[in-house]
Amino acid sequence: MNQLTTGDFTEADEPWALFRGWMEEARASEVNDPNAMALATVDADGLPDVRMVLLNGVDENGFVFYTNTESAKGREILGQPKAALVLHWKSLRRQIRARGPVIRVSDAQADAYFQSRPRESRIGAWASQQSRPLESRFALEKAVAVNAARFAIGEVPRPPYWTGFRIAPLSIEFWQDKPFRLHDRVVFTREGEGWRKVRLYP
Repeated sequence: MNQLTTGDFTEADEPWALFRGWMEEARASEVNDPNAMALATVDADGLPDVRMVLLNGVDENGFVFYTNTESAKGREILGQPKAALVLHWKSLRRQIRARGPVIRVSDAQADAYFQSRPRESRIGAWASQQSRPLESRFALEKAVAVNAARFAIGEVPRPPYWTGFRIAPLSIEFWQDKPFRLHDRVVFTREGEGWRKVRLYP
């Protein structure tokens, strides 16, 4: 067990080592997709939107996920480049929240991650007009077949509309369930090059 997670996590001085410790334990404890997170964005009318996506990378610059930029979330992020996320691990009774501005990852980083995906998923990225009306399941399967034939030989390149985004957090909150709803909460807020830490009431 990680020392940061078996002791009093509210004593941590910065968020990233604590995040890595919690994620390591989630990978060992969660049955499905420990890196699943709820991603919240807003549309052109300021109406919030939320969905589950996979966290595909994290470092001290932020949280990275990938998507079709022509999807609902892609359009919302390009129009209002701010987002919030929640990771919730029911098996550990923990959650992490973060929010901040969103920036695109480099083309090289997006290319590298795209090529790491299963070939069928790469073909699916070409076949799916994500978030747009679909007349039937057959239409989707036909698009997959067409693109599978198109890329039958060689690598499947990254579509120009498919890329990664990084949430550069201005705040990260860690929450641990406790009896009688007297939970432990601590929030780290970006302050210059460092972090200011505040413990919160449940």
